[in-house]
Amino acid sequence: MLLPDPKYLNPGDNAWQLTAATLVGLMSIPGLAVLYGGLVEKRWALNSAMMTFYAFAAVLVVWVLFGFSMGFGQPLHLGPGILSGIVGVPHPVLSSSSIEGHASIPLLSGVIPSLRFPQSSLIYFQFVFAAISPIILAGAVLGRMSFKAWMIFVPAWSLLVYSVNAFMLWGGGWLGQLGAVDYSGGYVIHVAAGISGFVAAAVVGPRLKRRSSVDFRQLLIAVTGAGILWLGWNGFNGGDPYFANADAAGAVLNTNLATAVALLSWVIMDFWVTNKASLVGAVNGMICGLVAITPAAGYVNGYGAIAIGVVASVLPWLTMRYLPRLNWFHKVDDTLGVFHTHLVAGAIGGLMTGLLADPRMVEYLGVHGPNSSVAGLFYGNPRLFFVQLLALLVVVLYDGLMTWGIMKAIGKIVRLRDNEPIHLLEHQVVSLNDTMVEEDLDEPEEEEDEEFTAGL
Repeated sequence: MLLPDPKYLNPGDNAWQLTAATLVGLMSIPGLAVLYGGLVEKRWALNSAMMTFYAFAAVLVVWVLFGFSMGFGQPLHLGPGILSGIVGVPHPVLSSSSIEGHASIPLLSGVIPSLRFPQSSLIYFQFVFAAISPIILAGAVLGRMSFKAWMIFVPAWSLLVYSVNAFMLWGGGWLGQLGAVDYSGGYVIHVAAGISGFVAAAVVGPRLKRRSSVDFRQLLIAVTGAGILWLGWNGFNGGDPYFANADAAGAVLNTNLATAVALLSWVIMDFWVTNKASLVGAVNGMICGLVAITPAAGYVNGYGAIAIGVVASVLPWLTMRYLPRLNWFHKVDDTLGVFHTHLVAGAIGGLMTGLLADPRMVEYLGVHGPNSSVAGLFYGNPRLFFVQLLALLVVVLYDGLMTWGIMKAIGKIVRLRDNEPIHLLEHQVVSLNDTMVEEDLDEPEEEEDEEFTAGL
C-alpha cells in the first residue's frame, strides 16, 4: 500500500504556501521588472529589467547554498549574549532530507505550531522574499549603477544583510526573542531595502542630468507592473502564518483595505495641493499602503488597517515633497523614491503595529493555553511599541553601515557607475559586452516630466 503524503503534510496548507510563494515571485518577475522598465529613461529600460531578472536568479542560488540556513537555521554562536542571536550557521539545503523532510525553524519549535508542509515549500517561500528585497533596493540606483557591480552586490547583500535581518526577526534570533514582530517583512524587507538603497545611491552618485523622455505608453506599462504588485501582495501577507487559516484571510483583507485607503489618501492630497490627480502619485500611495500594512497585516483589525493606510500615505507624501528641499538630502539621487515608499512607509507600519496590534486577532489557537496573538500599546501593552522602535533602529543602523561597506569594497574591484546601459535601438538588443549605441538623433530630446520621477 502506498500513501501520497507523510502524516505531517496537509495538502491545503502546502498548496497555499506554494501558491503564495508564486504570487510573491510574480511581484518580482515580471511585476517590478515591468514597473521599472516603464518608469526609467528609455535607454535604461533593458538595464532595469536585466537587474531584476539577475537578482532573482542569483539570490536563489546563494539562498539554497547559504542564505536559508543563515536566516532560518541553527544559531551561529559568534559570542555571548546577543551575538548568539544574530545569524544562523551557513550550509546548503539541497539534500533529499532537506527537500522532502518536515519543515521546521529550529528556534521556533514550540513557539509556533508544527508546520504541515515539506522543507522545500518553506525554502522556496522564504526565497521569494529574499529575492524581492534587493530588487526593491534597485529602484534607488537605476539609471547609473554598473551591472558588473550589481552582479557582486546582490549575493553579498543578500547574505550579509538580508539573512541577518531574517534571522534576528523571523528565525528566532535576538530581536524576535525581545518580542519584536514583523508579520511579513516591513522591517526585514522594506526598511532594509529603503535604507540600503538610499546609502547605495549616495555612494554611486547621481544620474546624468541629460535624460530622454518617458512617454505615456511607458507609463501604462508601469501601471501593469503596479497591478501585479498589488495582487501579488495577497501571497506576500497571506502566506506568512504558514497555514491557510483565518488569520491568513484577515491579513489579505487588511492588506487590500490599507492599500485602497492609502491610494485614495494620496490622490486626495494631490488634488488638495495641485488640483489634479496623478497616476504616478496614485501608484505611490498604493505602494506605501502595501508596504506599511506588511508588518501589521495579521496583527491589526480592519480599523487599524484603515489608520495605517491613512498615515502611511500622508507622511511619505510629505517627506517626498519636502525632504528634498534639505541640501544634504537633495544630494542623494534616489531614482524612484525608495526611501519614502519603503523606508518611511515600512517604519510607519512597524511602529503602528506597536500601537494598534489587537490581541483578538488570533494567529494560532491555543489548546492548553492562551491563543497566539500580539497586543499593542492601545490594547494595554506599551512595551511592544518600544521594542518595535528598537528593532527599527537596529535594522536601519546595521543595514545602512553594512551596505556602505559592501559598496565601498565593490568599488575597489569594479567601477560602480555605468553610463553605458543595455540598449535597444532599431529592434536590435545590444549585449552587455558591447558599448552603448548612441540614441537615435532623429528622435527629439525632451525634458522629462517631473511627474514620472516623483517616487515609487
